[in-house]
Amino acid sequence: MLRFTLLGSGSSGNAILIETESKKILIDNGLSFKKLSERAKAVGTSIEDLDAVFITHEHTDHVAGIGVLTRKLPIPIYITPATMAALPKTVGIVEPIRFFESGETVQLGDLLIHSFSISHDAADPVGFTVSHKGLKLGFATDMGHCSQLVRTRLAGCHALLLEANYCPEMLRLGDYPPVIQQRIRSRSGHLSNQDMASLLSEIQHDALQRVVLVHISENNNHPDKVLQMAKLALKSSTAQIHLATQDGPTPFFEVCL
Repeated sequence: MLRFTLLGSGSSGNAILIETESKKILIDNGLSFKKLSERAKAVGTSIEDLDAVFITHEHTDHVAGIGVLTRKLPIPIYITPATMAALPKTVGIVEPIRFFESGETVQLGDLLIHSFSISHDAADPVGFTVSHKGLKLGFATDMGHCSQLVRTRLAGCHALLLEANYCPEMLRLGDYPPVIQQRIRSRSGHLSNQDMASLLSEIQHDALQRVVLVHISENNNHPDKVLQMAKLALKSSTAQIHLATQDGPTPFFEVCL
C-alpha cells in the first residue's frame, strides 16, 4: 500500500504526507505545527510518528514550519547543503539534519526516495519520486521548465503530483506587476496549465492511476481551466484527476498494483 495526501498546496503553505504500512514521511512543510497537526487529524492520521521530512527548496511556503516541527518532534530533515544554507532565518534551529545531494536516492525502510534537479529560482531545488514495492509516486512542482531529466524521472509513475500554477491569459490581464509576471513565466518560475498538459500528455501511460494538480494560483488561474487542460492531455486515459486547494487537505489517495 502506498497512499498520500496534500495537507497544504500553494502560497499559503505546502506539505505532502506519504504513508506505507511501516513508514510515514513529509515532503516539505510550510504549515504551522498546529495547522499541520489539525489537517493530519482531519484525514484520519497523525504527524506524531513521522519518520522524516524531505525538502524541495527553501522558499517560505515550503519550509516555514520545519524548525518548530523538529523542535517538537525528533524528526530528521533531509535537505541539500545549498538549500540548508539558504533557509530563511525565521525558520530557526533545524535538527537533526541529514544531507543529500541532488540526484541521490535515500532509503527509509521500504521506501526509496529519489531526488532530481528542477528549474526554479532557489538555491538547489529538487523534485522527488517515491517508490515502494513496485509502486512509484512522482512529485514535481515549483519549476519553470520541464527538462528531459524531469520527464525521465517522472516516467512510469502510478501517481503524479504536478504543478498547474497559472493561466497565461489570466496572468497577463491580472494585477501582478510586469516584474512578477516575468518571474512566474520564466524558466525558473512556475508551470502554466499548458506546460502541465504538455508534460502530462508526454509521460502518461496505461498504469497511471491518479494525477493531482497542485500549487494552483488563486489569482492567476481557475480550477475549471486546470481540469479542462488535464482532461485534454489525458484523453482516453482511465487515470483519475484531482485538484489540490490551499485552504484544506485532500483526502488520502491510494495507489496499488
